[in-house]
Amino acid sequence: MTDDAAYHLAEFNVATLLEPLDAPGMADFVALLDPVNALADAAPGFVWRLVEEGEPDATGMRPAGADVIVNYSVWESAEELWDFVYRSAHLETLRRRREWFRRHLEAHLVMWWIPAGRIPTVEEGLERLALLRAHGPSPRAFTFNASYTAAEAAAAEETAAKEAAKETAEEETAAAGAAAVP
Repeated sequence: MTDDAAYHLAEFNVATLLEPLDAPGMADFVALLDPVNALADAAPGFVWRLVEEGEPDATGMRPAGADVIVNYSVWESAEELWDFVYRSAHLETLRRRREWFRRHLEAHLVMWWIPAGRIPTVEEGLERLALLRAHGPSPRAFTFNASYTAAEAAAAEETAAKEAAKETAEEETAAAGAAAVP
């Protein structure tokens, strides 16, 4: 049995801009950044969010493409993230997203469980999003509509680690066997 308090929920999402952030059509979105981020920072269950060094947010970071902004945060639980996204003033910004962002044809938000106290990397967020896009929801990469518990995620991570160790051992055995052949 896994203690859910030993885990936090990481969420990573991307949004493709309709135009550059300094364009007049983006002014309302840019004006909402600080208030919405402050709301998140003060929300129950909030742990961490990605910010660019020396900046109040991460909009200048473009690890997924020049016209793609990322949002990355960690929460104590899925319920607390849900409450922030859908039961706070954030919802009004979410309702207006089509004014500022292209509609995604593939998954744009991914969540997964991490050990409490660990801060995930941007590379990890990109990898988890790619995993969700390639294989659909799983305990290692999921969405609100298809979510998993921390216990299910821990079991999946343990299984993945065992499979990786087994593959490594098999490769080493094969390499040793090939080296022994004259």
